[in-house]
Amino acid sequence: MSDQRTLGIIGSGNIGGAIARFAVNAGLNVVLSNSRGPDTLAGLVKELGPLARAATPAEAGAAGDWVVVSIPLKHHHQVPVAPLAGKVVLDTTNYYPERDGSIPELDAEQVTTSELLQRHLPDSKVVKAFNNIWVNHLVALARPSGAPDRTVLPIAGDSAEAKAAASELIDLLGYDTYDAGTLAESWRFQRDTPAYVGVYFKNQQEMTGDDPGGPANAEQIRTALAAARRP
Repeated sequence: MSDQRTLGIIGSGNIGGAIARFAVNAGLNVVLSNSRGPDTLAGLVKELGPLARAATPAEAGAAGDWVVVSIPLKHHHQVPVAPLAGKVVLDTTNYYPERDGSIPELDAEQVTTSELLQRHLPDSKVVKAFNNIWVNHLVALARPSGAPDRTVLPIAGDSAEAKAAASELIDLLGYDTYDAGTLAESWRFQRDTPAYVGVYFKNQQEMTGDDPGGPANAEQIRTALAAARRP
């Protein structure tokens, strides 16, 4: 791996775009992609500057030392498989049945969202990350390494090596991480759990759209994960 490392992004919406900005600020090359084609990302590439370029999802996956997948869950089968073989893939997806349609295995809680993506990418190393924080708070709460008010994000994965690599990236982007276990345990910070979104609100009683966000430390994340219950 060269000193100039690259982050590939498949899905360059709100979360993917925010991560791309962090990555450029950290000095990483960024290869952006979406389902509509590289030309539709020209404005974002111009904003990000010379470290960023647009490509197809397959090209973004092939270029990345890490790859972020940030797309609606219903499209996870469209993620290119071969270019991501051997790669650490950070999965930001969440299950919203009203958007994604009903997925029986998820409705029955037989698998987690990231296990679905891992099944689709058998030769990749999937790590769940970035799915449990509102994009406004993701942008607002990033801090340099060592900052006393640095926020912690949970991650989950089946490979300790992959989680270490994901943590390295997330550290560069402005966050510490908390190891929540395997992909099977990632339900603890999926939608409608104590560790999902609300833990990063400054005012956790009202949780209004103009909330500026508040840092969450490792103990707060640990407590929220432990409080998760399945129906």
